[in-house]
Amino acid sequence: MKNFTPPVNFSGNLPVVRKLLAAACFLAMTQAGATGFITDAKQISEQEARSGEGYYRADGNWLVYQAEMVEKNPFYQIYLKNLKTGQIKQISPGDGKTTCSWVHPSQEKVLFSSTHEDPEAKAKMAAEIEQRQSGQRRAYAWDYDEFYDIYEADFNGENIKNLTNIKGYDAEASWSPDGKLIAFASNRRAYSEPLSEQESTLFKQNPSTLTDIYIMNADGSNVKRLTHTNSYDGGPFFSPDGKRIVWRRFSENGHEAEIFTMNIDGSDQKQITRLNKMSWAPFYHPSNQYIIFATNVEGHRNFELYIVDVDGKKEPVRVTEAEGFDGLPVFTPDGQYITWTSDRTSNKKGHLFHGKWNHEKALESLGLK
Repeated sequence: MKNFTPPVNFSGNLPVVRKLLAAACFLAMTQAGATGFITDAKQISEQEARSGEGYYRADGNWLVYQAEMVEKNPFYQIYLKNLKTGQIKQISPGDGKTTCSWVHPSQEKVLFSSTHEDPEAKAKMAAEIEQRQSGQRRAYAWDYDEFYDIYEADFNGENIKNLTNIKGYDAEASWSPDGKLIAFASNRRAYSEPLSEQESTLFKQNPSTLTDIYIMNADGSNVKRLTHTNSYDGGPFFSPDGKRIVWRRFSENGHEAEIFTMNIDGSDQKQITRLNKMSWAPFYHPSNQYIIFATNVEGHRNFELYIVDVDGKKEPVRVTEAEGFDGLPVFTPDGQYITWTSDRTSNKKGHLFHGKWNHEKALESLGLK
């Protein structure tokens, strides 16, 4: 509203002016959230064809994210942005697909998943370009590519090291706050362990099944499986104190997902949400008092951000109010701002948005004050 000025030639037409004011007010509410949790929201990725899933380094000086920005590769690649200078660096090698990046809390290292070592990586890139140029559209589906491995690289995209190096989908990784551990999701057991007839059937029907949460040392050693289900456990992040992990667990039919937390040894698994919808992308606020996540409670394709207390004792509270997709939320390390991925853009493609976060309102809305 504060940036809206009616055209001078409408000065005598109050009905038209009122309509324009109402439209501007609606636009402002749509862009900022309208609930008062997020203010001064703005798009912070523009030169990319589309982008999303940004995460901050502990000092708040760097943001790592995924974006489509290279013509010869239609898939996401990983980029690192210096928030003081605006400098952007490509970190991933440039071939194949990438996803799920993270910045080391103290060292100049980036964590990400990639298929660049797939012998067919370039052929798959060419096939994707051809398919997109054909104009044919296909339904969105996440790719559980068996060539995904977890890598680390320095801030120049060099000294790349494969930390998993095993057949199967290894992705969705993040470092612990002290940088000593990595939590991640993997369906590796579908390729390396004997499966029951039921498990084999499930996996053939849907490769996301048999995906569990794992934890390992930062150098890739001492891998331990933390969850044991035949559904999809994924998207793990450490709590600010490093004692717990938050993640989302899909139902066996794959139509719903709920938010869970557990100790980093896999014990004390708690279900936090019970919405019977698709609730995912959970992330702790640095205060360790509540968790933000995305859910489609408001409609199948209308994902909104919600918050819930860390014990799941309160009713989740809605944060955003915009048609379409709002998801993958993260807080800045100081907890004063929020960054998330949204398709509230003119071409409806996902981009990174950033706004001021009202922590006091969050505490009040959840009855935590």
